[in-house]
Amino acid sequence: MPIYALGDQVPSIHPTAYVHPDAVVIGSVTIGAESTVWPGAVLRGDDGEIRIGERTSIQDGSVLHTTPMWPTVVGNDCTIGHIVHLEACTIEDGSLVGNGSIVMHQVIVRSGAVVGANSVLLNGTEVPSGALAVGAPAVIKEGRARSGDIAMAAASYVARGKRFAKDLRRID
Repeated sequence: MPIYALGDQVPSIHPTAYVHPDAVVIGSVTIGAESTVWPGAVLRGDDGEIRIGERTSIQDGSVLHTTPMWPTVVGNDCTIGHIVHLEACTIEDGSLVGNGSIVMHQVIVRSGAVVGANSVLLNGTEVPSGALAVGAPAVIKEGRARSGDIAMAAASYVARGKRFAKDLRRID
């Protein structure tokens, strides 16, 4: 898997994390225990830092970047769907960002919130705990997140990461 230092910026990946061989991790990136990073994902911590908590999945084709002013932080037990763009934002513990979403600078997705598929959260938006943010630009719907779905998604990717670490083999 391509994991790169950039000068003195060196990734820190917990030994129980799973990073797919076709993911790219560059620079100031920390990945916590039992987290997973899937094919085509790019985590580029060049201008600032990216921190991924424990038991969090960064799914296929997602791009995480940062700025010199604001880090990109994803908490524990989060699910970041396929083809998501996160930049200089905070996703708190137990949250889900749906496929194809864009979450921009200084956005905070509070614990237990959901960003619906293909949603766009513009700079400075805050999604309250337990809320659902949907649309482009996103509209906040209080109390509409389904916490059971978030927990189930996070747990399924922890199990999937263990399976891939054990059983994935290239055959070409």
